[in-house]
Amino acid sequence: MKLRGFYAMLDRDDEALARALVSIGPCALQVRLKPGTARAQLALARMARSVCDDAGIPLIINDRIDIALACGADGVHLGQTDLPIAAARSLAPKLFVGVSTHDVGQVRLAVAAGADYLGFGPVFATQTKQKPDPVQGLAGLRAAVAAAGSTPLVAIGGIAPRDAADVYAAGASAICAIHSVNDSEDVVAAARSLHSMS
Repeated sequence: MKLRGFYAMLDRDDEALARALVSIGPCALQVRLKPGTARAQLALARMARSVCDDAGIPLIINDRIDIALACGADGVHLGQTDLPIAAARSLAPKLFVGVSTHDVGQVRLAVAAGADYLGFGPVFATQTKQKPDPVQGLAGLRAAVAAAGSTPLVAIGGIAPRDAADVYAAGASAICAIHSVNDSEDVVAAARSLHSMS
């Protein structure tokens, strides 16, 4: 899976936000609705599938392989406590599989298991998670990129537009920024500022 530039994250049921995020041509749109019933997540995923189809953007579903299959997504993104990669592939061999990683050891394990791409972070302190993993910083990001080898790595966690140049210089293939984009007064401009530096 080729990932380069801004990796968009839809964290709420908001079609206008979804369309704003995909308007700049990000490398992917991931749907992450926590908490939420399976029905609510599926409805959001189907809306996002339509938005992504209109824009020609891959759709990735967070955690829920069942919802990814039900909405016809292109991929699923797994956390450290979700299904192992091998189990996910046995259920859905055609889906791209991404894995969240938080240190170099997890990066190496995910690469060895055959992840198509990695999420890595938090690079900086984040407000998005209630119990975030330890901040890795740019040095941690550089080490993760080296460990990932040819596997694309999406940097996430507390990244603002002013950080984009440093994050790309550290070797990240793509950047995911939720708070600084989705909660921005100008979502399109914030997303473009992260995408244009790639």
